[in-house]
Amino acid sequence: MVEHVPVFTIEDALKATPSLDGIKTKNVFLRDAKGARHFLVIVPHDKRLDLAALAGALSTTKLSMGSPDRLQRHLGVTPGAVSVFALINDAARAVELVIDAQVWAAEKVQAHPLRNTATVSLPRQALETFLSMTGHAPVVIPVP
Repeated sequence: MVEHVPVFTIEDALKATPSLDGIKTKNVFLRDAKGARHFLVIVPHDKRLDLAALAGALSTTKLSMGSPDRLQRHLGVTPGAVSVFALINDAARAVELVIDAQVWAAEKVQAHPLRNTATVSLPRQALETFLSMTGHAPVVIPVP
């Protein structure tokens, strides 16, 4: 784990985070058109999401960003601190986890530890153990 100044964007994180093992990720909190389904999507930091194609891949309606209020309610974090670790706060398992195949294939994954002032490098086996403990089975796909 490395400490750094608060980061709110990928650009901020690239500038502020010291060299660390593992794939750098972008974490996006999405909702469907009716707000009935919620998704935490984890992709490589430099990947642009095609929300229409992703909605099709997930067999859901139009996807859009979840509001800060919705993010706080479901994952207990604020914008800038979205992370796979926030699933610990989703006891109801209302958030579906989608992980890009490239991230899942990496030996280590970088993530914020529920705050945007640090970054952790986590071996994938530890990530799998964490997800098992929270009851979140990832949907692993090549995210469009």
